[in-house]
Amino acid sequence: MSTHRLAGKRPTATSTSRTVRHVVVLLITPLLMCLGMGLAYLGAFHAPHAQGLKVAVIGTSPRVQLLAQTIKDTAGDALDVTTEPDRAAAQRRIMDRDLVGAYVPSVKHPELLVAKANSDTSATAAEIVFTTVAGKHDAPLHVTDLSRLSSGDLTGQGLFFLLVALTIGSNAGVAAISAAGAALRMGTRAVIGVVTALVMSVIAAVLAGPVFHIVDHNLPGVWGMAWLYSAGILTIGIALHTFLGRWTTAVQMVLFVMLNFTSSGGILQPALQNGFFGALHAFWNGAGFVEGARSLLYFDSTGFGGHILSLALWLAAGVLLMAAATVAEHRAAPALASPANRQRDIEEETAEVDLGQAVAA
Repeated sequence: MSTHRLAGKRPTATSTSRTVRHVVVLLITPLLMCLGMGLAYLGAFHAPHAQGLKVAVIGTSPRVQLLAQTIKDTAGDALDVTTEPDRAAAQRRIMDRDLVGAYVPSVKHPELLVAKANSDTSATAAEIVFTTVAGKHDAPLHVTDLSRLSSGDLTGQGLFFLLVALTIGSNAGVAAISAAGAALRMGTRAVIGVVTALVMSVIAAVLAGPVFHIVDHNLPGVWGMAWLYSAGILTIGIALHTFLGRWTTAVQMVLFVMLNFTSSGGILQPALQNGFFGALHAFWNGAGFVEGARSLLYFDSTGFGGHILSLALWLAAGVLLMAAATVAEHRAAPALASPANRQRDIEEETAEVDLGQAVAA
């Protein structure tokens, strides 16, 4: 009798084949994520090279003009070389984030002015260039950083890792709300999403401020930006789930990890990347958060309004997508799937989300 029961529990050839096909279909997502992450990260970071990096030589003499022209001719398209009449003018342009570095020529004491809070990697690229220039006179180059980084963010990249935490948390929030709350009305899911973004922004503010001291002033402003950023991802993701179902996780990964992290400017700014990622930097939401936070914390809010507008527009796009999803769900209401099928879809989505978050992390 027990043997009969055990035999009855053995999978048939048909059920095994069906299960294998189901696993293969689910594996498409992580395989595509592997391909996409490789293309995005390697494409963005594997060979950083300057493209129009803005630098200046300070002075008005013919000798300075000749030096600037020589550097420009030697570097080609890699550098955008200009001259500034004096040190004060150069400092203003650097703190307005219009210059990466300004060189003070001197036979014995050459100096390079930079603002590492704008981008440590860009400042390093400028330092490499002008170390070579100063080396022609066998003089050591003195680098002066005009900015003051927070005590917990000595490389200036802490804001990028804060972006990573917010993004992964928001994407996971989309998965949880879409799967567990699939039967809820869109308005209810929207409220849950907004509240989730609020909680995540508070967590981010606490970690960035009192815990790790990445942000040592203007913390309320960074918190507000974190909420805008997270709410944009959550509203877009919750709405997309109506149209994409279990493929939402993969699309969210493309939008807010593969393209987002690489174009945010947190590691490399556009002047050190190819044109594709440089173009995304102008309007993508990750760049809006990172560059907006930099402006607020280190550069007297220069350009801050434009970055806030970028984040607000992403949130507005999420609200519009939710409106479209509400209409689509209302029209599809009579043809809703059975509870069994709905549960199966939820299980598939949860499996995909787990794999997606593992790849992202």
